[in-house]
Amino acid sequence: MKNILQFEDVTYIYHTARGELVAAKDLTFSVGEGEFVAIIGPSGCGKTTLLSLAAGLLRPSSGRIESRGSFGYMLQKDELFAWRTIEKNLFLPLEVMHKCTAAQKARALGLAEKYGLGDFLKSYPAQLSGGMRQRAALIRTLAADPDILLLDEPFSALDYQTRLNVCEDVANIIRSEKKTALLITHDISEAISLADRVLVLTARPARVAHAHTLDLGGVPPLKRRENAAFSGWFETLWKELNA
Repeated sequence: MKNILQFEDVTYIYHTARGELVAAKDLTFSVGEGEFVAIIGPSGCGKTTLLSLAAGLLRPSSGRIESRGSFGYMLQKDELFAWRTIEKNLFLPLEVMHKCTAAQKARALGLAEKYGLGDFLKSYPAQLSGGMRQRAALIRTLAADPDILLLDEPFSALDYQTRLNVCEDVANIIRSEKKTALLITHDISEAISLADRVLVLTARPARVAHAHTLDLGGVPPLKRRENAAFSGWFETLWKELNA
């Protein structure tokens, strides 16, 4: 599998009024093309910083980051603009990137139809459920056709039942569109149910303490939770996370 994203001995230091804060040190990992990788770690260990580094929003203090594609960023909240219809929200990244051509707009609308938003294009965000809004946020991210999706706890604002359903939807869409995904999450069960591999970070400064390739097969997230090996993986990751 060809790597599409690579971190090599990456260190990142925040400079504050109180001095230097080392968020990551000698951080090394890779993500293969078409792979779904989840990253878990203690609170405050620098997981979101890692995504900002991957997207090029931050430059490493030392080390090297190599990527072979464009990025789409999906945040914890859907961040849909309340005054724009769902259709206009989907077009937003195309407008920002000056790619709002007829062909690109048709592609975005095709994704909306394909994944159940066709009847809501003229609706406003406040008229949709939390789950539908998050689906719209993912389709907006996909509208610009990024190679790599960076997912920053995209389900954390949802209630538990909605979270399970949206997690299923998002996973199916990402797999169907054959996208590479890098997910940050605090939820161990979520990581196991979604990812091909799980990376466990240390406390700050973040390093990769453990890396696991999961053996749960190519089944949807809810089916993975029914797998006999699921509880074993949960116990392993829980112990590593709390070591």
